[in-house]
Amino acid sequence: MKSLNFLSISELSNLIKSKEISPVELLKQTLDNLEKVEKKLNTFAYLDIKGAQKLAKKSEERMLSNSLLSKVDGIPTSIKDLIAQKDVPLRFGSKTTPDKPSEFDAPSVERLRNAGAVLLGKSTTSEFGCKAVGDSPLTGITRNPWNTDLTPGGSSCGAAAMVSAGIVPYALGTDGGGSIRIPASLTGLFGIKANFGRVPVYPASATPTLAHVGPLTRNVKDACIVLKLISGSNWKDPFSVSEKTPDFEKEITEKKKFKIAWSPTLGYAKPDSEILEKINVAIKNISSLGHEVELVENIFDKDPVDLWNAEFYAGVGTKLKQVIENNPDLIDPPILEVLKIAITQEMGNYYGSVFERYALREKIRSFFENYDLLITPTIPCAAFKAGQDVPDNFPDRNIVSWVYYTYPFNLTGQPAASINAGFTKTNLPIGMQVISKTNRESDILNLCKQFEDNFIDLNKKPKI
Repeated sequence: MKSLNFLSISELSNLIKSKEISPVELLKQTLDNLEKVEKKLNTFAYLDIKGAQKLAKKSEERMLSNSLLSKVDGIPTSIKDLIAQKDVPLRFGSKTTPDKPSEFDAPSVERLRNAGAVLLGKSTTSEFGCKAVGDSPLTGITRNPWNTDLTPGGSSCGAAAMVSAGIVPYALGTDGGGSIRIPASLTGLFGIKANFGRVPVYPASATPTLAHVGPLTRNVKDACIVLKLISGSNWKDPFSVSEKTPDFEKEITEKKKFKIAWSPTLGYAKPDSEILEKINVAIKNISSLGHEVELVENIFDKDPVDLWNAEFYAGVGTKLKQVIENNPDLIDPPILEVLKIAITQEMGNYYGSVFERYALREKIRSFFENYDLLITPTIPCAAFKAGQDVPDNFPDRNIVSWVYYTYPFNLTGQPAASINAGFTKTNLPIGMQVISKTNRESDILNLCKQFEDNFIDLNKKPKI
């Protein structure tokens, strides 16, 4: 059988539909491939082979009876270990959690299961998603397929590494401050967090006003397929978007023209020169497609990282307060440090941050009255040494603030994605972030598909 590594969802779906391969055969090849690279990469927190085999067998029966449920029917994928999957443990990358099976699926997982997806198990994450790199006390270090000495980024580290390595065509991640977009940037993928509430979240996240669930894929069309399946209102999530989910695949077929703001720094970031050089080339390429692009240096009056810290780490810290007080040694030391600070906030100071956040959201809403899209670098550097919490060239930043560009758009809740925009001189991926108006994921997907079709070499792959 020919190698199925690096094939897209559409390609695999067509092979299954035409009965050229079966879901059982696809799973076997996926597991064989995983066995070759997993010791190098460490992408799985929990691998559920028996569960996946049962799902693949059911999919094969549907294939033989010409009753496949969707384009992902029979195709293996994984679920980040911050998302509930029935019958497998939900550990959050932490030694503080019990090793017992979840009793239910999160809405996104339930929808994939109902679409026939073959669920392999849980991908690795930094502890409670608190770091922008790929290690945790529970699972150790996850590594980057482009260079295994380096981090794939986080916190959706295992999801990104296994998709980038060609093990699966897509994986589910979460994003509370950039945790889909950061590893997408560092591993050369497309990763999108849709508008806040587009994909319902349950059980409630420790950071319920920041959390998103979304796909990491190797191309835009695959992201459209998965995002459509997992989106839509759900009564378990009071924040879930009630409007009808767009047909994202259809939305990328027409080449639309956009008015775009390009901000190299958002007004405060300090990106590496090579990153800016590559993104500037990407901006020129986008302009050549007929889009109107305007340089807007200062988007924010100041870095909103303190607002994000107050919200994100206070939520996680409150959830872990008893552990912090009684068993602090169980928590990753750099995470423990920021959690201790976060839970000492006075109520008045905390709500001052809440009201500042509302003002920030209104500022950005007004900004987007004049533009369709905003483009920035995704993060200010390429991949760096695995096991480090912060890149060497950002010593004054903490375990998340070094990323600069991603966390503001969790505060605002807007759709945001990262797409590969090229490579460094040492062959490491560089990501470009695209942000849209509220509930306008389709605009991001449309522009990124145009960029992908004209300027991305999808055949370039890591040699893991």
